Amino acid sequence: MREVRISLVGFGIVGHGVLEVVRRKRELLRNMGLDLRVVSVTDIKGTLFDGDGIDPSRLHGAKTLEGIANLGIIGKEAIQEIDSDLVVEVTPTNIVHGQPGLGHIEEALKLGKHVVTSNKGPLVVAFNHLQELAQDNGVMLKYEATVGGTMPLISLIEKNLVGNEILSIRGIFNGTCNYILTRMMEEKYTYSYALTEAQELGIAEADPAYDVDGIDTAGKVVILANSIFGMDAKYDDVSVTGIRDITPEALNLAWERGYLVKLIGEVPALTVKPMLVPRRSPLAVGGTLNVASIETDLSGTITVTGLGAGSIETASAIVSDVVSIYTSRQIDP
Repeated sequence: MREVRISLVGFGIVGHGVLEVVRRKRELLRNMGLDLRVVSVTDIKGTLFDGDGIDPSRLHGAKTLEGIANLGIIGKEAIQEIDSDLVVEVTPTNIVHGQPGLGHIEEALKLGKHVVTSNKGPLVVAFNHLQELAQDNGVMLKYEATVGGTMPLISLIEKNLVGNEILSIRGIFNGTCNYILTRMMEEKYTYSYALTEAQELGIAEADPAYDVDGIDTAGKVVILANSIFGMDAKYDDVSVTGIRDITPEALNLAWERGYLVKLIGEVPALTVKPMLVPRRSPLAVGGTLNVASIETDLSGTITVTGLGAGSIETASAIVSDVVSIYTSRQIDP
């Protein structure tokens, strides 16, 4: 049985989800020869440490570690001090400077710890630097959850399409925008009304700019450009147009002509913009779904769909990355 000691850095909804998925899948993971133990959880209030593995029930309903943490260390200090094999980094995203996640990931890799993250910021800002750092220290950096939520996009390409040349990737990479456009089309809502509904349902943030202005999708485009196409793209290289100016009239006109309007990210074109999608296209998914079409030289076009967000959904992608590290032939058993 391989014991894997995990430090969880970040205690938002995704952090809660990671604890819950590890708990739910404990027996399945043990049957695979893995004993995953989350030995520490860290946020800005401190660190909760338990060398035998933290029971998620201790944190049920808690929004922060205030009054729960038993160590006064945070951030990079916690990564340094806690004896762990792998760091799961799930702090909030900042695609301008990548912090604090960038510093956390750098520190973990320098210490010879594997890293799994859902945090786009560090990868948008410093993808190639982080990959080199991982390689130099003989560890792995995994980031499936940064791009498509539950869509197994990066792993599909790296494992199952390894003999193919990837010509392009285009798709819907933001569930919030897709939900708003779907409701505007189906219910004839205005943009502002559909946005308000999405906010009331917890699908959109109080400040929706990150989603509706295409910033989130552009970050994912940068990660795909660098990881799949070997580019050295930055956020400013992406041409970005959001969905604020789309009207119900424009959606109705598109529908009458056999199309839907979707916010589409394209790689290696490095564009994010509303585009006409044929109603029968594999890209014509509704609600909060994400979808990506991968054009290859040998296998044609392959389309993958999945939920774009959610605590458990994102955590499932993170745990899958953890498992892939310890079942990979690239590291010692």
